[in-house]
Amino acid sequence: MTIRTAFDTDWGEVAIVDNGSGMPLEIQQRIFDSSFTTKPPGRGTGMGLSISHQIITEKHGGKLECFSTLGKGTKFMMRIPLRQSVPSVQGRFTPSSKISVLMK
Repeated sequence: MTIRTAFDTDWGEVAIVDNGSGMPLEIQQRIFDSSFTTKPPGRGTGMGLSISHQIITEKHGGKLECFSTLGKGTKFMMRIPLRQSVPSVQGRFTPSSKISVLMK
C-alpha cells in the first residue's frame, strides 16, 4: 500500500494505492451508493464510502474518486480545496447577538 500527499496553491490531495486484486467495473460504479455493500446480508450497511463521498464533495467542495484495474489494484484519490468561501450569515445574527451567544 502506498499513501501519497500533494499540494499546490489551490488543492490538497491524498492518494491511497494498493496492489491487490482490484475490483470489477460493476462494483466500481456503485461503491459510493448509499446502501451498496459486497458483504453478505446482515453483515454491514455499506454506508462508509457514501458518507465519505458526501462529506468531501458537498461539505468541502472536493472530489473523491476510485480507479481500479482487475489484477493490478485500486487507487482512491481525495482532493480538497485549500481555501473555501465562507457562506454569508447576514441577517441571521447581528454582531451583538453573536457575541452574547458566544458569552453564554
